[in-house]
Amino acid sequence: MKFDAIHWDFPKGYWYAIKELYFVRGRDWMAEKVLVVDDERDIADLLEVYLRNENYDVYKYYSAKEALECIENQEIDLAILDIMLPDINGFSLCQKIREKYTYPIIMLTAKDEETDKITGLTLGADDYVTKPFRPLELIARVKAQLRRYKKYTPVQIEKHFTPKLTYKKLMLDTQTYECELNGTPISLTPTEFSILRILLERQGTVVTLEDLFHLVWKDEYYSKNSSTITVHVRHLREKLQDTTEKPQYIKTIWGVGYKI
Repeated sequence: MKFDAIHWDFPKGYWYAIKELYFVRGRDWMAEKVLVVDDERDIADLLEVYLRNENYDVYKYYSAKEALECIENQEIDLAILDIMLPDINGFSLCQKIREKYTYPIIMLTAKDEETDKITGLTLGADDYVTKPFRPLELIARVKAQLRRYKKYTPVQIEKHFTPKLTYKKLMLDTQTYECELNGTPISLTPTEFSILRILLERQGTVVTLEDLFHLVWKDEYYSKNSSTITVHVRHLREKLQDTTEKPQYIKTIWGVGYKI
């Protein structure tokens, strides 16, 4: 087994928790479904234990090919993808998922390289975690992503009326999680939806990078890295057929933030 890719911080009463996990909590058929794809079996297996301990329904695979079959047959709520897979790399798997689905994707990378992170975010990932990592931190990120995803999906429609947000030929429906440009549907990831919603709700007002980061990612474990927002905004601009030089929708206020 490989011990250098993860911090083994087992909580007190760990083995009792595992027993409870398999014989008690496994009965919860309403659990959210999390896909885990990592060819390092010790990491995948340990993540499965931690996720099940939080009452998630886990679909674990050691290769992308097996995972693709699961994706087509199960209603997944969130995916955790390793980049270095034996058959298809995590980037390609992420891209494949984004062709049809909008649920959150967290990428696992063994290298702390900015290019890997930017590539993953550009292809539609919502977050990334660099190995070695602490399982409890990853669980926190899973919860944060699922909170945002559930908040903006049709299943979680609030009883009171939430208006559609519009600007020029852009429309964002906060009830049905739909976005249209010139009447044509645009598929957004949960993070992209959150960013666009915040900017539309504050039309004409500059949203600073710090405020945008806080509003989208409320969890303290996130470091303030403006490049994360920059990548998501760039991807969002591409979908809106917008440009930095002549912006029609998202305008960059250099050194401050963004506004619509």
